[in-house]
Amino acid sequence: MKQQFSRRQALGLALAAGAGSTALAQPGFPNRAVNIIVPFPPGGATDLIARPYGAALQRHWNQSVVLQNRGGAGGALGMNAGAMARPDGYTGVIAHVSYSSIPAADALFQRPASFERASLAPIALLTADPLIIVVKADAPWRNFQEFAEDAKRRPGEIAYGSSGPYSAVHLPFEMLAHAGGFRLNHVPYSGGGPAITAVLGGHVAATASTAAVMAPQIRSGAMRALVNTGARRVALLPDVPTALELGLAGVEFYLWVGIFSQPATPAAEREAWRQSTAAVAKDPEMLRQLEAAGLELDHRDGKAFQDFLDADFARVQAAVNRIGRVE
Repeated sequence: MKQQFSRRQALGLALAAGAGSTALAQPGFPNRAVNIIVPFPPGGATDLIARPYGAALQRHWNQSVVLQNRGGAGGALGMNAGAMARPDGYTGVIAHVSYSSIPAADALFQRPASFERASLAPIALLTADPLIIVVKADAPWRNFQEFAEDAKRRPGEIAYGSSGPYSAVHLPFEMLAHAGGFRLNHVPYSGGGPAITAVLGGHVAATASTAAVMAPQIRSGAMRALVNTGARRVALLPDVPTALELGLAGVEFYLWVGIFSQPATPAAEREAWRQSTAAVAKDPEMLRQLEAAGLELDHRDGKAFQDFLDADFARVQAAVNRIGRVE
């Protein structure tokens, strides 16, 4: 009879196996091709960061770095595939804010975990982009204060489009509504692109995305930016105030991207990844490619990255719990 293991049991076996691993790096690590699992399809925002990063590592290591796009289930499929990869240092895993939102939503619904934060070990943050809240250029609100006041007068009437429940658009809007004391009408779409199209078509009043995505729409006169959800203004849209500047306490949200490994990966290989990522954070070609895409590097590792992840999860979990169950 074939014995079957749950994902949690299999992870435990992998951790146990790794516990006896030597702390000495493999000679000449890496001495063969390295894989990076990207839990989203090619061409998306996460992929746009992963590809320059992978190419920079390839130059740094003088070894092939192969990106494997494994999309599905909001990132859970790819992150789980990375978590279950052999913990020998030869498979890195890209993750983003769904690393926080998926476990928070699973806990809310009291359902079996589709992804667990402990199944991946953080190496380094690569980018942390705030969301830019936008409306159509001919909308009646000239700034976020006017938008919020109107929403207070008409609770639940102003609609915004998101890429789905608990997504990287749904969460910051609900953070803003909670802090501002108003209520909006959430309209989920199949992705961020359709939500933007819905605003341009007049079907919903607002949506959000990163500065890199929204800047062309804003500069062309099609969209108007109201507020950004980061701790500071972004270079691409320096005139857009932060929610914190406007007195909206606790509103801080990022569409971040980081690199992770399996927890059982030997310490020496994990350290090689950390040091190599720190080195390529200064790679001129990678920085040029990120800048061309409208992205800013925000490299952090060690305690700084762990502190970022813990704060992110706390904010996301609080927002998910306030939203409640959305079937």
